[in-house]
Amino acid sequence: MSLFWRLFLLNALVLVVATALLLGPVTVSTPVLLTEVAVLVAGLAAMLIADAVLLRIALAPLQRLTRAMTTTDLLRPGPRPEAGGQREIAELITTFNTMLDRLEAERATSAARALAAQEAERRRIAQELHDEIGQTLTAVLLELKRVADHAPPPVGDDLRQAQETTRASLDEIRRIARRLRPGVLEELGLASALTALTTEISAPGLTVHQHIAGDLPPMGQDTELVLYRVAQESLTNTARHSGARRADLTLHRTATGVELRVRDDGHGLGRTTEGSGMRGMRERALLIGARLTLGPGAHGGTEVCLTVPVGEGRT
Repeated sequence: MSLFWRLFLLNALVLVVATALLLGPVTVSTPVLLTEVAVLVAGLAAMLIADAVLLRIALAPLQRLTRAMTTTDLLRPGPRPEAGGQREIAELITTFNTMLDRLEAERATSAARALAAQEAERRRIAQELHDEIGQTLTAVLLELKRVADHAPPPVGDDLRQAQETTRASLDEIRRIARRLRPGVLEELGLASALTALTTEISAPGLTVHQHIAGDLPPMGQDTELVLYRVAQESLTNTARHSGARRADLTLHRTATGVELRVRDDGHGLGRTTEGSGMRGMRERALLIGARLTLGPGAHGGTEVCLTVPVGEGRT
């Protein structure tokens, strides 16, 4: 039973007992007159209605606080409930808002550390793939070529087939290393990195189109990395799960910053729950104060939109 109904029924019980006493041993006339009964019942009804209205007004801030508590998501920051009502209720709402501020700050700090560690581990793995496995496969490829050139035709043909398989494996390792550590992002910038990304994403029947504006404002490394990772995750999900035939990546300037939009014509999200990839995109967006929306597109499929404020003091 809610607090409102507990208080209301308690007050109603007191009023009903008082009315019953007036109709019984405490009545002003014996026997009870019908006019007295009518007046007492009307008075009781008026008092109950006034009591209900006053309690509803007094407890309204608690109801707003309850809704805020049940709908708050640290990955989707929203407006705080207004600290209104009586002093105790206002203090409760203020305490709740302070707790949310602290939780969001702690989440942002822990997420930043986790994502920084993730990027460092990606760089380490990419470096090892390039330096260790890549060089080893290159040596194997050269050795196969040397042996195939001096082998008799039947054996030489088999060795050349093995050489092609090794070359394909080497190309795949280099592609994985580039996805783990986008060196082109550091060397040539965001526009070139996104262009390279759209050419690397592949799936049967999928065509990726990119539209990148040439007047993008200066952005820090963290902002560019978040934009790249969100685009990478969105296109990867499109290639793996959407069944789309076309995807469009758009990056353009806005009045307050830049906007990245990735849309496809696939079967959409449906009732799919958000996985670690989508949550990772939201965490990255919050790190740079960006706003991420993910849902159905205007003409079907899925649309991911990342709005990034870029200006003085932004990185």
